[in-house]
Amino acid sequence: MASISASEGKPEKKKGWFPDSLVLIFSLIIVAQILSYIIPSGTFDRVPAPEGLHGDMVVPGSFHAAEAAPSLEPWHFLTAIPRGLESAQEIIFLVFLVGGVIALLRASGAIDAVLFRAVRAFGASPGILIGGTLVLFGAGAFTIGMGEEYMPLIPILVTMCLAMKLDSIVAMGILWASYGVGWATAGTNPFGVLIAQDIAGLPPTSGLWFRVVLFLICLLIAFQHIYAYARKIQADPSKSLVAHVDYSKGFDIPEDVAFTWPRKLILSVFVGGIVFFVYGAQNWGWYILELNTIFLAIGALTALIARMDPNDAGKVFVGGAAEMTAAALLIGFARAIEVVLTDGMIIDTIINAIASLLDGLGPDMAALGMLGVQTITNFFIPSGSGQAFVTMPIMSPLADLTGVSQQTAVLAYQFGDGFTNMVVPTSALVIGTSRLGKSPMCNG
Repeated sequence: MASISASEGKPEKKKGWFPDSLVLIFSLIIVAQILSYIIPSGTFDRVPAPEGLHGDMVVPGSFHAAEAAPSLEPWHFLTAIPRGLESAQEIIFLVFLVGGVIALLRASGAIDAVLFRAVRAFGASPGILIGGTLVLFGAGAFTIGMGEEYMPLIPILVTMCLAMKLDSIVAMGILWASYGVGWATAGTNPFGVLIAQDIAGLPPTSGLWFRVVLFLICLLIAFQHIYAYARKIQADPSKSLVAHVDYSKGFDIPEDVAFTWPRKLILSVFVGGIVFFVYGAQNWGWYILELNTIFLAIGALTALIARMDPNDAGKVFVGGAAEMTAAALLIGFARAIEVVLTDGMIIDTIINAIASLLDGLGPDMAALGMLGVQTITNFFIPSGSGQAFVTMPIMSPLADLTGVSQQTAVLAYQFGDGFTNMVVPTSALVIGTSRLGKSPMCNG
């Protein structure tokens, strides 16, 4: 099959109006440092989280001005960048290692063979691809909090979409929407809703069926938006938001797409490894370390089954990891924003200030205010569990004072964290997939 592009021929590349993602993130790091000189430093007292949870919780009503307010040196934002890379090292290493393994899978021909079969089976029905992947990825986020783990799969998803006369925006929309909806309505996510419910004194997984209904409703809305866009660009490719981007390299399906038994075995190993990780995450508390281990095993078995020369396999792996460099760097740079805000001791000040605005409001307005607080907080603390430990100890007693139920307070946290993860520039998934999918935001 010939190379695939979003539009016929080689469209002239337009000058992007949006700044490159690295420029945007670097600018936000500088803004964070400027805010540290303007906003008074303050902090909450913290106590260890309950047994079985990792992190520290703030003590409600304990906010106070910092005894020794820090004054960041003018070049502090530069030192924050390598520290941001260090802080995000687990996700960064995940991107590199999984990128290398995906390259091995593609080199074996297994990925391209199954893509070809999927395109041949569903090429005339983009709704099946969109609906199926939304449910699949959304379920992973809803149950065990998957998100950044999906990032290295974006080149595969983009390739499939291009082959079906769609574009990379459809592929990224599928991942972003499923991730955001899954986290926002999650019923068993151990890194989000279960922590928030524990802090709020609620039984784990309580309200599960209500959240399942919310999950399905939100997925239907996401499907409608993505499918409507997909149908529009299938009818007129020039209306694609990335019509000017060249996808002729790196997103093509080769001629050799025979679905041989070795390739079937390789795909079985891949799917089996993912299922094994999901089970481990649900029952044994597995996370990124174990996921990296499983992917390395998948890569080694792929090279063995495909009978690759060890030297060739090594080169393919390194090449695949190298293609992830830009995405990995952006993730580290984005984490540097939180580093600067933490060093300047202004995160707690910001949260305390906006939370105090809810005092004295009625239940309805207070619930909406909680959603606003969580939404704003997610920009500064993109970590779901980190946000829960900082905001829920404040929101839970505030809910009692304003007549808001604890379940509503937890939902406000989930909505503010999950839905905004689809758009905030501090989200590792948004930044990483934008780069890998050649979004104009990240490629000028």
